[in-house]
Amino acid sequence: MALMPVSDALAAVLAGAEPLGEETVALDQAYHRVLARDVAARRTQPPQAMSAMDGYAVRAADAATIDSQLTLIGEVAAGRPFAGSVGAGEAVRIFTGGVVPAGADAVVIQEDTVTDGKRITIKEAAIPGRHIRRAGVDFTEGDVLLRKGTRLTDRDLALAAGMNHPHLPVQRRPKVAILATGDELVMPGATPGPGQIVYSNGYALHALARQEGADTVDLGVAADTLEATTAGIRRARESGADVLVTTGGASVGDHDLVQQGLKAEGIAMTFWKIAMRPGKPMMHGRLGPMRVIGLPGNPVSSYVCAFLFMVPLIRALSGQQVIHHRREHAVLGRDLNANDQREDYLRARLELRDDGSLVALPVSHQDSSLLANLAAAQVLLVRPPFAPKAEAGAPCEVLRLPV
Repeated sequence: MALMPVSDALAAVLAGAEPLGEETVALDQAYHRVLARDVAARRTQPPQAMSAMDGYAVRAADAATIDSQLTLIGEVAAGRPFAGSVGAGEAVRIFTGGVVPAGADAVVIQEDTVTDGKRITIKEAAIPGRHIRRAGVDFTEGDVLLRKGTRLTDRDLALAAGMNHPHLPVQRRPKVAILATGDELVMPGATPGPGQIVYSNGYALHALARQEGADTVDLGVAADTLEATTAGIRRARESGADVLVTTGGASVGDHDLVQQGLKAEGIAMTFWKIAMRPGKPMMHGRLGPMRVIGLPGNPVSSYVCAFLFMVPLIRALSGQQVIHHRREHAVLGRDLNANDQREDYLRARLELRDDGSLVALPVSHQDSSLLANLAAAQVLLVRPPFAPKAEAGAPCEVLRLPV
């Protein structure tokens, strides 16, 4: 099979990916969930004119000149309105958040008054509407303030609460099952034997999927046998996974059994080689509603492919508005050689110049097994196939990595 261009591979991964359905969750469980429908305000905020300051509610015409004197007739506090009305020559003590009483059209702050018992002397002329939050200044009942597809932030939750929504309609989270393969893998904390390495891929993959709003299922590490591989695939199906992500065993060697296991379980393969670096031996297929992404075993290849393909798929399945990674413009921090037929995703650090321009500095060693360089990178520097040699200062495009 010929190497598939990255854009074609991504289109295949996203083909038919639609939001998974709606569910209702309590407001305190809605953080970073994706709205399934528009949400409108159930109330007007504030429902009545409110004082923005501590002071006195007055008729502006009665307090238009300095040393005007008014008679104090009552008090307003938040949640305790004044039952009467402010008439000529009268004032009502009012606190922040108090309902402006009938008849009043201004608030004089307490620092601009002198009080002597029931007499109030004005030291700063009142202005109609001053220090008053009019009814509906924030929003009005029926206003659509949260839109379908919004991934809810902490501020969105505060807004939803103010709109009087104790629950919100959200898209169901995609369930991503992650299966590693390889006899050479041992868990962190163990002492590797001859030829063994510490398993690291899954920790990044689980974190990356969860950051994008998915629930994850850990299927562990399968031994390098067809039976163990197919058993892991079956467990993914039994868990109700929307996406199965495998890591390792994606090549075509005698011990790379993932593709054999996938085909044995009836998974229709879309591709298994991509024209990219790192990550050439990546696979994709479908088994009914379950989508399968087979990642390479090298840690950097695994992460880069997950970032480029798994993340957009999770976003599409969860109904997010922005699915694709946004490319940013930068300039090269060092010379780069000409590229071959594969699209390169170079790990790079990012610097900000005094003039505001971004400088991408590719790390010196781009081997797909080097975790330290991956952890130090802030962006992926994208080099198209057959890109010519480029000198430092030349324009380039980067994809920011999660922080």
